[in-house]
Amino acid sequence: MERSRARAMLHDMLLARTFEERAAEEYARGNIVGFLHLYPGEEAVAVGVLHAAEPSDYIVSTYREHVHAMVRGCSPGSVMAELFGRRDGISGGMGGSMHLFDRERRFMGGYAIVGETYPVAIGLGYAVALRRLPEAVICFFGDGAVNQGTFHESLNMAALWNLPVLFVCENNHYQIGTEIHRHSAVTKVAERACGYDIPAETIDGMDVLAVHAATDRVLRRIRAGEGPHLLEMETYRFRGHSMADAGNYRPPVEVQSYKARDPVELGIREMESPYATAEELARVGRDCIEDFIGGGSETELFTDTEVEAMRAEVRDEVEEAVRFALESPEPSMADAWSALRCNRGHEVLIREGGDDV
Repeated sequence: MERSRARAMLHDMLLARTFEERAAEEYARGNIVGFLHLYPGEEAVAVGVLHAAEPSDYIVSTYREHVHAMVRGCSPGSVMAELFGRRDGISGGMGGSMHLFDRERRFMGGYAIVGETYPVAIGLGYAVALRRLPEAVICFFGDGAVNQGTFHESLNMAALWNLPVLFVCENNHYQIGTEIHRHSAVTKVAERACGYDIPAETIDGMDVLAVHAATDRVLRRIRAGEGPHLLEMETYRFRGHSMADAGNYRPPVEVQSYKARDPVELGIREMESPYATAEELARVGRDCIEDFIGGGSETELFTDTEVEAMRAEVRDEVEEAVRFALESPEPSMADAWSALRCNRGHEVLIREGGDDV
């Protein structure tokens, strides 16, 4: 991989981790209310996938989508302002954490409904196919959504119509709080695609380079007209399902083993101490950011000085995002009416006097 690409990916992973941890702090301070689903531990998936995407591709995400939006190019300030419910937020302060949207960057939304991403992606893929454009649709979803009827219906339609859709499962194994082997007869999500004759494979979702390479290869096939594909990314979230979830259903040793191989921190430790053996690494777990830093230092993609400078840079970016959000005004009733009146075909059944139309 070229050095510039590796540096950009590491920057986005560090920004993602710093942003999300700061969002947790602001939630505790009361600046963010409602549900807040954070991404620490899973950064390699969003960064690896979206760095392989083209600007012309469409992205459909879930309610855990802050990082996807920022990697796609949305500013941290606009995302943080949306979490704060402010007018300068990416959705005008009226969508909140689970409903980020950026039409200009073809980021077609995060969705609070489990399994909602599939039919949206199918509609986008159908539009692309009708116009015969060399574009793709990337549909993110979690392991907890694979038992929804929309999953099976959408995979069937994608295969039947040969739609240019890449289904990306962020499999952190616990959906909300139930381990996958307790709610699914088939625990390997990739195996489900065979029922619809869709090529699928399982990728180490803690390895950003593996994620990027697999996504790049598969997107080339999709744009060449080979139809839908599915990638199952084996990953892990360090926190609970949301800020309201302590995550006590997971064995502490399991959580600590993954945190010990944080893809950022592990790489730094490896630069400061003798390289660990494969057996030692297997015992301590995974962290996608530290894995990437460790591997990058060995291949001279970046030095420890560059990593520290990048850490300082992203800390400044996140501080600026928080400042921007705090200074942004709250949306007014006029803003709300403006959003309602975007439907020009008389679909809105309310008018300003409060009487039904």
